[in-house]
Amino acid sequence: MIATMGPRLGPVYHALWTDVAWLHVKWKEYQALYGEKASRVEILNRAAALFFRIVQDVIWEDTLLHLARLTDPPRSVGKENLTVRALPGLVDDADLRGELEEMLEDLQLQTAFARDWRNRHIAHRDLAASLGGKVTPLARAGRDQVEEALRAVAAVLNHVNMFFSRPEAAFDQVIAPMTGSVTLLHVLRDGLEADEQRQARLKAGKPDPDDWKHREL
Repeated sequence: MIATMGPRLGPVYHALWTDVAWLHVKWKEYQALYGEKASRVEILNRAAALFFRIVQDVIWEDTLLHLARLTDPPRSVGKENLTVRALPGLVDDADLRGELEEMLEDLQLQTAFARDWRNRHIAHRDLAASLGGKVTPLARAGRDQVEEALRAVAAVLNHVNMFFSRPEAAFDQVIAPMTGSVTLLHVLRDGLEADEQRQARLKAGKPDPDDWKHREL
């Protein structure tokens, strides 16, 4: 990317590309667990409902924080930030710079919900809202809003890619690793089925020797 885009834009673009790719990986894991099949949520609830509710909240809030960080100002408190809003200032071509600025204006609107959640619920907790006072509700935030924001972020990076004759990055097609959430779901399902069989043997008075073993984790 340095060879293609130059020493100013290249390193920042590479860091942004990696950051956006990682955001898509996390979101894909969230969707695999909580956004695709009710049967998967049932497995999570049967295995450890409280724990997986905490995991759901943590990944959700981390996703909104990540979107907010990516669209923060290029500088805050006197320090530079890794943000897509820094891209226009690193681009030499005037036309590309103008196109990016226009796209970033739209992106700011599409990610406003994430910054509202970051500012009033995640990074800081609004006191009046916590006490049940009359306050402006948090911005509407759901999976659809996150998906639209991810598409808009990817479009900005791919606009730069195409200007430099680089292939479009299919961030939404990222392949989950074999150590991801679907692998976990298979282990949980097999474990739940094995426990059901164990309970049935004990109830029938026909236990296996291993049914009585206590194994430390």
